[in-house]
Amino acid sequence: MVVTYILFTFLDSSSKYLVLAGIAPLFIAWVRFAGHVVLVLVLFRGWQSVSRFRPASLPAHVLRGLFLAGSTVFNILALRYLQLAETTSIYFFGPMVITALAGPMLGEWAGWRRWLAIFAGFIGVLVITRPGVGVFGIGHLFALCSMLSNCFYVIMTRRLSATETPESLVLFAALAPAALLLPTLPFSVTLPTDAWHWFILLMLGFFGGVSHWCLIQAYRQATATSLAPYPYLQMIWMIAFGWFIFDQFPDNWTLAGAGIIVASGLYIIHREHRLRVRNQAGPGAETEVVAKKL
Repeated sequence: MVVTYILFTFLDSSSKYLVLAGIAPLFIAWVRFAGHVVLVLVLFRGWQSVSRFRPASLPAHVLRGLFLAGSTVFNILALRYLQLAETTSIYFFGPMVITALAGPMLGEWAGWRRWLAIFAGFIGVLVITRPGVGVFGIGHLFALCSMLSNCFYVIMTRRLSATETPESLVLFAALAPAALLLPTLPFSVTLPTDAWHWFILLMLGFFGGVSHWCLIQAYRQATATSLAPYPYLQMIWMIAFGWFIFDQFPDNWTLAGAGIIVASGLYIIHREHRLRVRNQAGPGAETEVVAKKL
C-alpha cells in the first residue's frame, strides 16, 4: 500500500508537470490508460488465458470506465490550477461521499455518528476552498468533479466485484477509458517537444498500471480494514513532491482542512470496523439496527 500511493503521487506529479508544459489533459489521460492496458496484459500474461479477462457485463464495465475517465481528466485539469496537496485533500473527502451514497445505492446505511463525520469532512473541504472569500476557483470545481466521479467508480467496482474477475476489473478499468477517450485524440493531441517530456508521458502507464497491481497484491496479503488508513499517507508524499518539484507548500488553511478531512475519514474507518466486528459477534442482528447504534 505504501508503494501504491507513492506511485499514485508520481502519477499526479507527472500529470501536473506535463499539463503545465502545455500537453493537453485529454491526451495525457489517454496515454496513461493506453500504457496501463499494455502493462496489465504483460503482467497478467493475457495471451495465455483470455477467459480471465472476459466481462460478464460489458455495459457496466463501460460505465465504470466512464467514471474513471472523468475522474482522471478532471484531476489533471485541477492540477493545472491547484497544488498537489490541495487536490489530494479534496480527493480524501471521497470515502465520506461513498459512505453517504452507499445507503441509497448499495443498501449500506451509515449511522448518525458516521453522518457527523461526513459533515465534519465537508467542513474540512470548505476550509480548503473557502467559498465566498475569493479562494474557490475553477481548479477546486475540477477537483470536486474528479472526486465525485471517483466515488461512483468505486461504487461500481464494489457492485461488479461480485460478478467479475479481478483481472477483468483491472483491465477494463483502463481499456474502457482508453476507448472512450480515443475519439478526442484528433482534437487534443499535443506531442511533447523533447525527450524528457516523452519519457514522463510514457511513464504514466507504468505508474498507473503498477500501482493498481500493487493495490491488488496488498489486498491479497491483508484485510481491507487493516489497509484502510494507508491512503492517507499520500498526503505526506504530495506535500513533499509539491515542495521539491513545484516549489509549492500548502498554506495553513489547506493543512487545517486536510487535517479535518483525514481525521473524519479515519473515524469512519474505525466505525465501519466496529460495525463488522459487531455483525460477526451477533450474526442474527439486522445490519441496519446495528448501524444506527454506530
